[in-house]
Amino acid sequence: MKIALIAHDRKKDNLIQFAIAYRDILAEHDLYATGTTGLLISEETGLTITRFRSGPLGGDQQIGAMIANDDMDMVFFFRDPLTAQPHEPDVAALVRLCDLYHIPLATNMGTAEILLKGLKEGFVDWRIIQERRQ
Repeated sequence: MKIALIAHDRKKDNLIQFAIAYRDILAEHDLYATGTTGLLISEETGLTITRFRSGPLGGDQQIGAMIANDDMDMVFFFRDPLTAQPHEPDVAALVRLCDLYHIPLATNMGTAEILLKGLKEGFVDWRIIQERRQ
C-alpha cells in the first residue's frame, strides 16, 4: 500500500512519534512524504521514504497528483488547525482530492491510529467496494 506522510511545522513532532510507535506496520508499505517531514521521519525511524518537495514548494501538489492518478492509497496529514498556512489552497486541494477519490485521510493522531490498526488487521479494500457499487 502507498501511504503519504505530511505534517505542518507544529505537528511534525507528533507525526515523528506516531511513525516511531507504528514503525513495524509502516515498514511493510511504500512511504511518501513532503520534504522536511520525510527527512525527519527517516532519520528518527530508519524507514525508507520517497521524498517530494516541501509542502509550500509543491510537495502537497505532488502527492495530490499521485492521488488523482490512482497511485496513492492512504494519507496521514497532521494539520495545525491553529496556525494559518501560506499554502492553504494546496492543503484544501489535497483534502478535496482525498474525498473525491475515496482515499482514507487522517488529520490527527486518533484517526491515524485507527487507520493503521485497521491496516494491520487487514481491513477490506475500499476501492473494491467502490467498484462494485458502480
